[in-house]
Amino acid sequence: MNRLTRRRATAVAALMLGAGLLAHGAAQAQAAWPAKTVTIVVAYPAGGDTDAMARIYAEKLGQRLGQAVVVDNRPGATGTLGAGYVSKSPADGYTLLFAPSTFAIAPLVLKGGVPMDVNKDFTPITQVGASPLLLVASTQSGLKDVKSLVAQAKGGKELAYGSSGSGSPMHIVGEMFNKAAGIKMTHVPYKGIAPGLADLLGGHLPTVYATPGAAAGYLADRKVVPLAVTGQGRSPILPEVPSLVELGYKDVDVTAWWGLFGPRGLPQDVAKKIDATMREVIKMPDVVAKLGTMAVTPEIADGATLGRTVANDHARFGKVIKEFGIQAD
Repeated sequence: MNRLTRRRATAVAALMLGAGLLAHGAAQAQAAWPAKTVTIVVAYPAGGDTDAMARIYAEKLGQRLGQAVVVDNRPGATGTLGAGYVSKSPADGYTLLFAPSTFAIAPLVLKGGVPMDVNKDFTPITQVGASPLLLVASTQSGLKDVKSLVAQAKGGKELAYGSSGSGSPMHIVGEMFNKAAGIKMTHVPYKGIAPGLADLLGGHLPTVYATPGAAAGYLADRKVVPLAVTGQGRSPILPEVPSLVELGYKDVDVTAWWGLFGPRGLPQDVAKKIDATMREVIKMPDVVAKLGTMAVTPEIADGATLGRTVANDHARFGKVIKEFGIQAD
């Protein structure tokens, strides 16, 4: 072997050794996840249901993973600001997104769209909760059930429904019910559901679409009248309240959900570790109890199922948004 051949052989061996060391190091780093603090981004202000749930899960995840898990609130642009931040973060498992079902529809209602694709720019990890929406009426309205509401609307009475804002799931389900029932209730958007419920309690608004958690205290005190939930069937949290599907409005089947996402390209072993850990966390009695106070059912589904849910919601509600010309404020 001449000198040139020996040099080439040495160089190739060095390259192979270097590649092997890099691969070994990468494998070690990946296997060691998490080796530092994990950040869960919530694309909404602190204090809401999504933020509260994220903090419950972050605490329990941190205890099981052996590293701090912190919540970072990045509100703005109907949740797309924080989601966009995560989509552009390194796919190493240290920046995750905890998002409600509005994640799938927010880009559709914003004027001009957003520079991200919910179906392509994220790795769905696990779904960790679900809840129907709830249609409630004020005690002053005289409404006792959905039948009386539809009768009043068809009889010529002007009725309105409140939502947490234009382009919100509450707005969308309100228009879906209008169409299904053959009525026209006026939409009244609010900046969040709390002021809408306040107007409902004051008798200034006959009905509101809300999350069960937001209305829970008023339901317990009988300050509002529950008319229907929007899921496929009755909610285990509100078993006495019929669903709109059950009442014959089969197209008005809307369920809110929450899930964990990572950036596109998140290593599968990291995603599987998070999913497996969340399956342990969501069974904990204190977690179930805390979710119960927010009227959230601790339903869990794997990343593939969550990905299909996002795609289905994006396509289904995209048609509704286009049909009714729904846009965010």
